[in-house]
Amino acid sequence: MKPFPKIHDLYVGRVLFGTVLLTWAVLVGLDCLVGGLMSEIDDIGTGGYRFSTALAYVAYTVPKRAYFLFPTAAVIGSLMGLGQLAATSELTALRALGLSRRRLGLAVAMSLAVLTALMVVNGETLAPWGQRRADALKASAKSPDMIVAKYSGLWAREGNTFLNAGGGQERSKDGERWLELQDVHLYEFDDDGRLESIARAATAEHRPGGWLMHNVKRTWFEAKSVTQTEAMEERWESRLDDTALAASVARPSGLTSAALRSSIQYRQRNGLDASEYEEPYWGRWFYPFNVLALCLAAIPFAFGTLRSGGLGKRLFIGIVFALGFWILQTQFVRMAGVFKFDFRVAYLVPPVLMLGISAVLFRRRSG
Repeated sequence: MKPFPKIHDLYVGRVLFGTVLLTWAVLVGLDCLVGGLMSEIDDIGTGGYRFSTALAYVAYTVPKRAYFLFPTAAVIGSLMGLGQLAATSELTALRALGLSRRRLGLAVAMSLAVLTALMVVNGETLAPWGQRRADALKASAKSPDMIVAKYSGLWAREGNTFLNAGGGQERSKDGERWLELQDVHLYEFDDDGRLESIARAATAEHRPGGWLMHNVKRTWFEAKSVTQTEAMEERWESRLDDTALAASVARPSGLTSAALRSSIQYRQRNGLDASEYEEPYWGRWFYPFNVLALCLAAIPFAFGTLRSGGLGKRLFIGIVFALGFWILQTQFVRMAGVFKFDFRVAYLVPPVLMLGISAVLFRRRSG
C-alpha cells in the first residue's frame, strides 16, 4: 500500500469532515431543542428557575450531548460524504486512479480519528465539567437553600439545620429508588445562632418520611459541657427536597475516567457492587473503537448503492446502522450487568461482530 496520506486521501477526508460536522451540528441542535430545552419547560417557574436559567443549563450540557451523538453523526455523515462523491462521479474517478475500497476505508478511518480523539478529550474534560455546572445551576435555582461547592461537596439548609455531604448517588433495588449521601455532616443551630450539635454519619438515605442515617456520631454543645453520643441508625425528620439534591449529585456517567476508576477500586476493596461505575468506565475506553468500527462496518453495506441512492436512502442506511449498533451493544451491556460477566466483553463483541461481517462483504465485493 502506498504511503498515507496522498492528495486524494486528504480530499476524501475534507469532504467527510464537512458532512460529518454538518450532520453533527444538526443532531446536537435538535437534541438541545427537543431533548434539552423542551424537557425543561415543566421546571420553569420552580423557585428561581427561569427560562434564561434553562437556556444556560442546556448550554452547559452541549459538550456531553456532542460526545454521545458523535458516533451517530459519524456514520451518517460518512455515508452522506461518500454518497456525495459517488453522485458527482468523483468516487468513480478516484477508483480509476487506483483508490481501492480498502484504501477508501483507511481514508475514512483516518479522517474520523481526528474528530474521535477530540471527543475523547471532551469526554474527560468539558463534558463532565459542563454537566456538573448544569446540575449545580439547576439545583441551586430550584432550591435557594442549596449550593454545590467545588471542594466542600454539597451544602443544603432546612431551617436552622445545615447539611454537608461529600458525595452521593441514586440507588435502586427491587424496583425501589432512593438517594444516598456519603460522609454527611449536620450542623444544628438555635434561634440565636448558637451551635447546638454536630452530627456525622457515614451515609444518609432518603426514605419515606425522612432521612435514615447510618453510623452516626453526634456532639452536643451545652452551656458548660460537651457530650458525645453514637448510634448505628438515626432518623432525621426532614422535608429537604431529595429530588433537588439528586440533581446536584454527580452521576457515574458524568464522572471522569479517573474518578470512575477510584470509585470502582473503593467498592471492590469494601466488597460492594461496582457495576454501575464499571459500565461507563469501560464505555469510555471502547468509545473510539466503537466509532471507527461502526463507520467502517457501514461502508461495504452501502458501497453498491451510494451512486444510485439518493440523500434519503443514505440517511436511512446511516440511521439503521447507528440504531442497530446501539441496540446490540446496549443489550450486551445489560446482560453483563445481569449475569455479572466482564463489561469489556460486552463492549467488545458488537464492534468485532460488525467488523467481521464487514470484512467478509469487503472480500466478496472486491473479488
